[in-house]
Amino acid sequence: MIEVQSLTRVYGDRAVVDDVSFSVRPGRMTGFVGANGAGKTTTMRMIMGVLGPTSGEVRWQGRPITADVRRSFGYMPEERGLYPRMRVHEQLVYFARLHGLSRQDAAARATDLLEHFTLADRGDDQLDDLSLGNQQRVQIAASLIHRPSALVLDEPFSGLDPLAVEAMVDLLRREAKDLPLLFSSHQLDLVERLCDDLVILSGGRLVAAGPVDDLRDQGADRYRVVMDGVDTAWLRDVGGLKVRDVDGPSALVDLDGLSATDLTRLVLDRGPVVEVSRARPPLSEIFKEAVR
Repeated sequence: MIEVQSLTRVYGDRAVVDDVSFSVRPGRMTGFVGANGAGKTTTMRMIMGVLGPTSGEVRWQGRPITADVRRSFGYMPEERGLYPRMRVHEQLVYFARLHGLSRQDAAARATDLLEHFTLADRGDDQLDDLSLGNQQRVQIAASLIHRPSALVLDEPFSGLDPLAVEAMVDLLRREAKDLPLLFSSHQLDLVERLCDDLVILSGGRLVAAGPVDDLRDQGADRYRVVMDGVDTAWLRDVGGLKVRDVDGPSALVDLDGLSATDLTRLVLDRGPVVEVSRARPPLSEIFKEAVR
């Protein structure tokens, strides 16, 4: 497990990261979100030792992290770090060799990763000859080439088409199913679909962290009402409710003093009922509320 404890990074009189603490647990995808300039990339650089913290520390398996441990991590930086005029397969083998793999194992591993991304026929091409999306795939392959002990990925899905995203998700689930995995993204719909845990930064400070389901449960007490042939616009006149949306026989409401039992009783008295069920807020709404 990666533990970030009170990490702070100060430039001049400005704290870019301010007393941030969270954990990245093995076998769980942790999404790292925040507006531009929130401090995500700086935090990831401190985790990887690219930047030193002004204060605080990073721990691995309950102990202060070391350079040797960091070398076992897979890291995809914000600024991509591949060689543009080097052949793709040769480049992956080179990175694998730096991590101690034999030439034979490195070549087999590189071939396997390129095949997963349907790039096996591009292995002899120079990186610059690939599209930006395919270069992104190679960058991910480079972060996985040595079978890392943890993954820290800065915007790994940026610029990828939907098919490439699915291929990458499949690969991460295969390769990192037992590893701590932290990735940043501005694609909240993707984070919501993939992540077990969520960390939200705003202005360099931690504003929310924890399992996605728990964070969604902390929102408004929201219910979906669906009636059979009855327009639900009448709910707008009911005290103790905040009606968020009405679409004919269906409505989305937040309880604001009224209990769920009272809501159900009122709806049953009004006419035939199809559904009265708890509705969790989307991740985009949790994010907006957290950074407000």
